[in-house]
Amino acid sequence: MERNNLYPIFLKTEQLRILIVGGGFVAEEKLHFLLKSSPAARVTLIAPYFREGTLEASSGHRITLRQELYHCDHLQGNHLVIAATDDPEVNRQVFEDCRKRRILVNVADTPSLCDFYMGGIVTKGHVKIAISTNGKSPTTAKRLRQLFESILPEDISLLVQNLNSYRRKLKGSFEDKVTRMNELTKPLVEED
Repeated sequence: MERNNLYPIFLKTEQLRILIVGGGFVAEEKLHFLLKSSPAARVTLIAPYFREGTLEASSGHRITLRQELYHCDHLQGNHLVIAATDDPEVNRQVFEDCRKRRILVNVADTPSLCDFYMGGIVTKGHVKIAISTNGKSPTTAKRLRQLFESILPEDISLLVQNLNSYRRKLKGSFEDKVTRMNELTKPLVEED
């Protein structure tokens, strides 16, 4: 059976510079997805035009809109790039330009031109769960996200905060602390 070999990471997007190339529906969708999970993200959008929804979504956030055609100079200083234009040639050029500069890139709806995917995300306070289907089925990721959102209690963040307070009070080696935290939290997953 084929398996998902992607490695999930959680990025501190407020410390990174992210570029979205495109101003249409897909670019707007990527921007919404990013801001929902990371409202303090620093994002620049480059496009000859922007949808009204994109203009509204960028209001009140750390978003820069540059109404112009894409050029490879736009990549300067960015850590992550999302190509989401309706022109496959521009998207491929963005991919190739990013490759030359070793910048991570996602070309919307083109898994073969992606260094990363933007999967489903569930956030409940301090708890965040990322869901990936290896680019095979965004609908499945969406349904799993909805499932986790419905079953995780709203106050799970309080549990995380309490366990963090307890962990900071523990004395001993790292190994001792891990053992004690594992013993304390074991009943959370044991079946009756």
